[in-house]
Amino acid sequence: MEKIIRGKVFLFGANIDTDQIYPGRYLELTDPEAVGQHAMEGVDPNFRKEFQAGDLLVASTNFGCGSSREHAAVALKAIGVGAVLAESFGRIFYRNGINLGIPLVVCPGIHRSVKKGDLLTVELVSGRVKNETTGIVRSAQPFSPYVMKILESGGIKEMIRKEIASSGTPASSGSAFNPKLP
Repeated sequence: MEKIIRGKVFLFGANIDTDQIYPGRYLELTDPEAVGQHAMEGVDPNFRKEFQAGDLLVASTNFGCGSSREHAAVALKAIGVGAVLAESFGRIFYRNGINLGIPLVVCPGIHRSVKKGDLLTVELVSGRVKNETTGIVRSAQPFSPYVMKILESGGIKEMIRKEIASSGTPASSGSAFNPKLP
């Protein structure tokens, strides 16, 4: 995973909930590629016609609020979203997204600093976000080393698989977590 992400902006407002990110009428779908075909359909039915892998979503506050539906994060991962930048995120959606390896960037003031189609450069480690179209620079919350490790691994499951493989411990042994009880 790149630590510097560049992409075209798709702009959304406040309180974009998980049902707008991934409508509930498609919950029976389980294949990530099929799930991705309906990403953002609840807020913009034409989104998938314009979006290309690597593009960025920018929103105002409370992006991903609502249910704990992991499908919403799966849909964004499946379409190859470069990152989602918002002034704040729904707590459960934030953890689901990070755990799937999606950079979810908290960036105060970002919504009023961009327009649809602008080109952004996002430096994940430093938190610097530059609108290449206008020259406006914003400061985002940088990621902790642990979150960067999750993102660089492609998600928390991949990170754990790699840790188990590098330790020489067979994943099926159940000894990856083996607390010693008193």
